[in-house]
Amino acid sequence: MPAEWVWTFRTSMLVTVLLLLVTLCAKGGNGVETEEVRRPGHVSVVIVGGTGDLAKKYLWQGFFQLYVNQVNNGNTFSFYGGGLSPADQATPVLFDILKAVSCSKDVSQERCALLKEQFLRLSRYRQLKSLEDYQDLANHIEKKLEEEGMTEAGRLFYLSVPAFAYADIADKINSSCRSTNGAWLRVVLEKPFGHDFRSAQVLASQLGSSLKENEMYRIDHYLGKQVIAKILPFRVENKKFLDPIWNKQHIERVEIVLKETLDVKGRIPFYDQYGVIRDVLQNHLTEVMALLTMRLPRNLSSSEEVLQNKLQIFSSLLPLGKNQAVIGQYQAYRSEVQQELNKTKDHVSLTPTFAAVLAHIDEAQYEGVPLLMISGKMLDERVGYARILFKNDIFCLKNHNSIHCKPKQIVFYFGHGSLQYPAILVSKNLFKPDLINSEWKEVTEHSDISVLGLPISDYYVQTPTEQRDAYVELISYIYAGRKNSFISTENLLASWGLWTPLLSSLASSFPRIYPGGADNEGLLDIRLKGKDIAYNSEVVIISRDQMGGTSGNGFQVMQGKFRSADMVSAWAEELVEKLAADIQEAAEAAVHESGVFHLALSGGSTPLALFHRLALHHFSFPWRNTHVWMVDERCIPLTEVQSNFYSLHNHLLQHVRIPYYNIHPMPVQLNQRLCVEEDGGAQLYEKEISRLVNGSSFHFVLLGVGYDYHTASLFPGHKLDEFGESLVALTESPAKPHQRMSLTFSAINRAHKVAILVMGKGKHELITQLSRVKDNPDKWPVTGVKPANGRMVWYLDYDAIIG
Repeated sequence: MPAEWVWTFRTSMLVTVLLLLVTLCAKGGNGVETEEVRRPGHVSVVIVGGTGDLAKKYLWQGFFQLYVNQVNNGNTFSFYGGGLSPADQATPVLFDILKAVSCSKDVSQERCALLKEQFLRLSRYRQLKSLEDYQDLANHIEKKLEEEGMTEAGRLFYLSVPAFAYADIADKINSSCRSTNGAWLRVVLEKPFGHDFRSAQVLASQLGSSLKENEMYRIDHYLGKQVIAKILPFRVENKKFLDPIWNKQHIERVEIVLKETLDVKGRIPFYDQYGVIRDVLQNHLTEVMALLTMRLPRNLSSSEEVLQNKLQIFSSLLPLGKNQAVIGQYQAYRSEVQQELNKTKDHVSLTPTFAAVLAHIDEAQYEGVPLLMISGKMLDERVGYARILFKNDIFCLKNHNSIHCKPKQIVFYFGHGSLQYPAILVSKNLFKPDLINSEWKEVTEHSDISVLGLPISDYYVQTPTEQRDAYVELISYIYAGRKNSFISTENLLASWGLWTPLLSSLASSFPRIYPGGADNEGLLDIRLKGKDIAYNSEVVIISRDQMGGTSGNGFQVMQGKFRSADMVSAWAEELVEKLAADIQEAAEAAVHESGVFHLALSGGSTPLALFHRLALHHFSFPWRNTHVWMVDERCIPLTEVQSNFYSLHNHLLQHVRIPYYNIHPMPVQLNQRLCVEEDGGAQLYEKEISRLVNGSSFHFVLLGVGYDYHTASLFPGHKLDEFGESLVALTESPAKPHQRMSLTFSAINRAHKVAILVMGKGKHELITQLSRVKDNPDKWPVTGVKPANGRMVWYLDYDAIIG
């Protein structure tokens, strides 16, 4: 080992005494012993994963700050960075990390240099790979304690490693690294603690076989943020103001929001398995929600009471189902997954990067109060806050800008955003909060900014006197044995019990695609409907400024046009929902106006999902007033599986209450023959249309597009204009069965509304080509669809647009 890493406990104690004298002089001789550690002794700190990213960014700085704070209290320390690499490789890496630690502003340069030198001497790297490595570490600790005659206070293991390694490491610690003299053992664990209830239960059981509950410290670093840690004390300190209004009579809603502007590049292997709900909502936002709504403990320092009151809130939450959540995914996520996970371009991930969840508490105090939890990546700003918005029963007739008519709210502002610093804000039309201790101060001078709809000058603002990192705070709590800022096994399982059914219900749901940043505009806006939540805009609209030849960055999410006609685009499920709703809307309007609705439907596999949607979800559809017509038909008996009518009957007509005389199959079989011109089947169908349909104008025509650009049964290469004014004609298909009967452009273009439905990755090239070509019905028959007085809408699913 290098000379600078060699240390002895005698040297350690000499420098400690010297530092104590320096501190006493600086404080005028008034040394105050920290109450957190009741008996002095030696503490061994082991960071397993000590050269990893988390350790480098936060943990070593946190433990250095702990050392700085405790060195004057008669305590001694040794610090070990553990890892899988051999010591000769990892020691220089650790040494570089340790050199980067820094002191707070109130520590002089001279004292800081002395503290850093001592911290480096007390720290070393050890390989921790096998059981023997852990046994060697324990022997080393005990040997040093014996040589120096030190009393041992405890051993702290921080597991900064992937969760799959927890159980094995905990077992090694239990079997070889426990103190033999009764000193405490604390093992710190980072999330994730499972990915659903069952996996969390298994992990908890594995850890429970090696560690006692009071030895496990499951970290949620949000609980170390100063504003979040202040929620319960704030509620207690302002109890006289809050008790009368902290209930359903006064609270309009609670919002807990964490918005991020970054993507998840570099984290895809982890993130694609977890998503935003598991990564943020199940832990960070749920914990904040519990702090805001739990019954206040009689003793804030009682970990047991705080955790028990949290548990009560978890058990009082109403179950979460699919109707209590909306999910989204930023547009570039798919390509990032394909790149980082080596997936093909056909691979589609359903992992949400945005979620908004609506919860309710089944308690009289909060009955009916909406609790919104929202988080996402690639949003318009980086900000986190919890807002309690109160009802305002004052109406200002003359001065709407009066403070009395402005929103009444309390905001726990975690940081960033327009304010840029952590704070608690209370609108001045509520009350002036008490300021109890010197750790917080009131801000009276404000810049010209607004926070959540109010100018900053309309708030009473409190902020920490000194801003401290969350990990610095939590490490001090671990050292002090304060469990109320950590996640107990019981509370963890209760939380997963709430979230797992929701995650299961969303497993096959398509997230709404959003472009990211300011381009999101109102796409992710939500609305509340009783106990349900939905996007404010009913369907994702996706278009491309120039459909051909642009990169993925050319996509924008907006109401769009395709081939000069309106276009609606979404994931397949949402697209079908939208189309079904539009058909019902058209039906109701037509029945209201004329007492009848004429609907012409295409065959093929594309509209099957639509048929199912209409049959299973649109119970109020006016089927008794609806006439169903065929757009085209194969010249085969209607009882054969390939028949368009057979498919329509099986998937839709037999499931709805429509009069049989309102159903109009094409007469492809007459005189025991199929589509013989002399039998006049096409003319017969045309006469029936002319007799029943006013002006031969269908209210709604649904078309598809084939791979050769045909629509209905109008195929390329035929002189389609030869049909003239005929509404129905016999045509030839290049595929068997060749003969078809079809509505002509004359019939289609008379319709009030024509919908063209295109779905699936296989249609991507077709859509790209159609975006480039000019109208040429003989070559690309679908380009001949041009309603004369009606409206045409393309319904394109996301896969068809981007492939």
